[in-house]
Amino acid sequence: MTNSELNQRAIRVPLERGEHIRKKLADQNIIDKSRKLQVKIIDSRKFLEIPIIKDIPGYNIVLQDNPVSYGQMLTLKSILKNKINKSELDELPRGWQILGDIIIVSISDTLSYKKELIADSLLQLYPKIKSVVQDFGISGQYRVPSRTLIRGTKTETIHKENECYYKLDVTKIMFSKGNMHERKLMANIGYNETIVDMFAGIGYFTLQIAKHSKPKQIIAIEINPVSFKYLLENIELNQVQDKVIPINDDCSNAAPVGIADRVIMGYVGITHEYLIYALKSIKNSGGILHYHETVPEPLIETRPVERVKDVAQELNLDIELISKRKVKKYSPGIWHTVFDYKVKTKNKIQ
Repeated sequence: MTNSELNQRAIRVPLERGEHIRKKLADQNIIDKSRKLQVKIIDSRKFLEIPIIKDIPGYNIVLQDNPVSYGQMLTLKSILKNKINKSELDELPRGWQILGDIIIVSISDTLSYKKELIADSLLQLYPKIKSVVQDFGISGQYRVPSRTLIRGTKTETIHKENECYYKLDVTKIMFSKGNMHERKLMANIGYNETIVDMFAGIGYFTLQIAKHSKPKQIIAIEINPVSFKYLLENIELNQVQDKVIPINDDCSNAAPVGIADRVIMGYVGITHEYLIYALKSIKNSGGILHYHETVPEPLIETRPVERVKDVAQELNLDIELISKRKVKKYSPGIWHTVFDYKVKTKNKIQ
C-alpha cells in the first residue's frame, strides 16, 4: 500500500451504528483526526466512513475516493470532481432549499441523467437529510410545485422556523424561504387584535402571529383543499386552536365585513382583485392592511399605490401609506413587494 493509500484508509459501517463505533475507535486512538468523517450512499443505504491510522481486524476497510481534511470545505463540486467532467461541474446547482429533512434542488436538463449521483452527493453533504426532490417550477392559481422524488422514501416533512412548525408535502405545497423575514415581521404584530389572513396557505403568517403575538383571534381563509388540510394540522401541531378560525373558501365569499383590526393579503398574482374584500373587512374605527403584489421594477412606486387608492376611493376610505418594502426578487425584473396602509372608514359601508 502506498503512502497516499495509507492516508485514504477508513472503515465503512452502517450509519445507524456509526456513532457507537466512532466512540469505540476514539477510545482506542485509532481515528485519523486530520480527516473528516463522511457519509456515503451505497445502493440507497447510508454508511459512515471513519478515517483510521491503522488497519482494524473485523471491519470493512476501504480507501476513501475523496478524503477531506479539516480546514478543507466539503462542497458538491469537491465530492463530484472525480466523477463528472469539468463542463458538468460548472453546471452543478449552486444552491438548494432545505425544508425539514428534505432537500429541494433544481437540476439542469443536461445534468438530468446524473440526478441520482447529485442527490447522493447532497445526502453526503447533509447526513440528517432523508430525501432529495427535484424541482421543475410552479404553476396555476394554487401555485402548485412540479417536483419528483430522486432519493428517499417520503416527501412530507415538518419544517421549523422561528419556533413554529410547518407540516407540508413539498411536492404539493410551496414554502418560500425568501419570505422568512416577512414572516418574522408578522410575528411581532397583532397583540389583542382581530386579524383576517386572506390566502392563509398552510399558515405561513397565521402561525407566527398566533404563536408569538397573542392576538384576540385570526380568521385564516384558504381555498386550496390540500393547503387547508395542512393548515388544520399545523394549527393543532402548534397548539393555537384557541386563536385561529380556519375557513376553507374563496376570500371573496368568506372575508368578514367590518371586524378586522388588521388584514394580511399574503398572496401574489391576483391579490389586487381581492382588495375590495380586504378593505371591507376592516373595522369602521380603522385598521391596518398589509398588501402584497408582484410588480415590474419600473412600476414599484406607482402601480400598487394606485390600485389600493382606487379601491379605497370607491369605498370612501381614508388611507395612509405607513411603510413599503421589497421581499425578494420574484423573477427577472419582477419584485415581490409589500405595502402597509393605515385605513379608516369615512362613512359606514352598507
